Amino acid sequence: MVAFLFLLTCVCFAQDYGDAIVSASIGDARNLLPLLASDTASSGVSGMVFSGLVKYDKDVKVVGDLAESWDVKEDGLVIIFHLRKNVRWHDGAPFTARDVEFTYQKLIDPKVKTPYGGDFERVKSLEVLDDYTVKVTYKEPFAPGLSSWSMSIIPKHLLEKEDLNTSKYSRHPIGTGPYKFKSWKTQEKIELTSNHDYFEHRPYIDRYIFRVIPDESTIFLELQTQGVDSAGLSPLQYIRQTDTPFFKKYYQKFRLPSFAYTYLGYNLRDKRFADKRVRKAINSAVDKNEIISMVLLGLGKVATGPYLPDSWAYNDLVKPAPFDPQKAKELLKEAGWTDTNNDGWLDKNGVAFEFTIITNQGNEERLKVAQIIQRRLKDVGIRVKIKVIEWSVFLTEHIDKRKFEAVLLGWALPMEPDNYDIFHSSKTGEGQFNFIGYKNEEVDKLLTEGRRNFDIEKRKACYQRIHEILYDDQPYMFIFVPESISILHSRFKGIKPAPIGIGYNFIDWWVPKDEQRYNRLTQ
Repeated sequence: MVAFLFLLTCVCFAQDYGDAIVSASIGDARNLLPLLASDTASSGVSGMVFSGLVKYDKDVKVVGDLAESWDVKEDGLVIIFHLRKNVRWHDGAPFTARDVEFTYQKLIDPKVKTPYGGDFERVKSLEVLDDYTVKVTYKEPFAPGLSSWSMSIIPKHLLEKEDLNTSKYSRHPIGTGPYKFKSWKTQEKIELTSNHDYFEHRPYIDRYIFRVIPDESTIFLELQTQGVDSAGLSPLQYIRQTDTPFFKKYYQKFRLPSFAYTYLGYNLRDKRFADKRVRKAINSAVDKNEIISMVLLGLGKVATGPYLPDSWAYNDLVKPAPFDPQKAKELLKEAGWTDTNNDGWLDKNGVAFEFTIITNQGNEERLKVAQIIQRRLKDVGIRVKIKVIEWSVFLTEHIDKRKFEAVLLGWALPMEPDNYDIFHSSKTGEGQFNFIGYKNEEVDKLLTEGRRNFDIEKRKACYQRIHEILYDDQPYMFIFVPESISILHSRFKGIKPAPIGIGYNFIDWWVPKDEQRYNRLTQ
C-alpha cells in the first residue's frame, strides 16, 4: 500500500511536456542579436535564444551558465572560465571558446553599434587556452567583471563574415539557449520552440509565442478571452479590474519589487535644458506623489536617482525635492524666463518656453504621467506638448538619432549597480545609452573608480556620491520606482516567486496534460 501511494504521488506530480505560453507586449522587438538588443522586447526574446557565461539565480547571485565554473586570480585581474562541454548551437555546431573570443572581439569593435561595449573595454586580453577554457585579463581591477559575462555569446561560425549592424541573423537568430527561433511576423508575433538538447534540460513548455499588441486595453481584452497567458498589468487592472471570479479562477497575479524606474530625460544639447536651474525648476514644479497616487494607485515609490531603495548603492540621505511651484518660478526667473507680455507663458528673448515630451505608443501609464507633467508645468508658465510614437519608430528615428526635446521612458536595471554605460560622457554615440548627452567630470571619475574597486564599502561611497550628484544635476527628472505587477494563466505550474522575480526558472514551468490548450510540439 505504501509503495502504491508513493507511485500515485509521483504520477500526480509528474511534469508534463507540451503546450505553449502566449505573452503580450506593447512593442515589437527590433534586433534579436544580443549585442544590439537594447530595448526590453528585443532583449527579452533574445535572452531565451542565447546564453551567457554566467547568469543570476533566484537570489540574485552569479551562477554558471555556459561556464560551469571559473577561477578568479591575481586579486581579480584574471578570470579563467571553464566552459561546459557538449553544448551545441541550435544548428548543431559545437559551442567552444572560439565563440567567446569572437563575441568579445565584436563587443570592442568600434564598427559594431553596441551599447554594451563599455565593460569589455576594460579587458587587457582574452586568451583561448583550449576549446573549453578562456582566460580573461583586465587592465586594472574591475568589480563588475564577472557579472559582465552574463552578456550572451554569439556564434562565430555563422557571424564572422557578417556585418552585425545589418546581419540577416538579427531576425533569424541561432543561439545555445532553451528556445530556438521559429518565425517573426513584424508587429504581430515572434514564435520560439523548445530546444530539446538544451544543456540544463529540455524546457517543459514546447512553444513561446511573443504577441505584439500595441495597446494595454486590447491586451486586457485578450486576457478576458484567454487569448493571452502572460502580461504586465496596470495598477488599475491589478487592483480592481482583475478582482473578479473569472480572473481568480483562470489567472494568478504577482506583485514583486521591480528593478526599474521611470524618468523624464532632457536633451542636454538643447540650450534650455543645458541650464541646471531649468531642470531643477521642472523637478520642483511636478508633484511625484500625485503621480504615484493617480497613475500607480500607490503601487510605487518616489525615485531620487538611478539606484533602487533595496540596492546597496542607494543613498537614503538623498531626499526628494518637495513639490514647490513657487520655488520653480523663482529658479526659472533666475534663468531668465519671465512672462514679459502677460500671456501666461514664460518667454526669453522673445521666444516662449515650449517643448514636446515624446513617449512610446501603448503605454497608458506613461501617457498619464506626461499629462500630469503637462498640467503642472502649465501652472508655472511652461507650455508642454505630448507626442506618442510607435515603439520601433520611437527608438530608431528619435532616440538613436537624438531627435527629441524631452523623453518619458524607463530603465530596467541590471543587478550590478554600475551605471557607466548610461551616465559616462564617453557613451553618447549612436546606439549607446547616454542619449541625453550628460557630462559631469566628477561622475565620470566616480563611475571609473567604482568599477576599479572590489571593496564593497569603497564602491558604495562612489555610487552614493553619484546618486547625490545626479539628483542635484537633474539630467533626468527621476519620477518613480514602480512595483512589478503581472498576471499569468493558472494552468502553468512550477512558478516560484523569488527576489529576482518569477521568470528565472521558466524552463521548469509546466502544464498538466489535461489542461494543455495548444498542440504538442514534435521535434
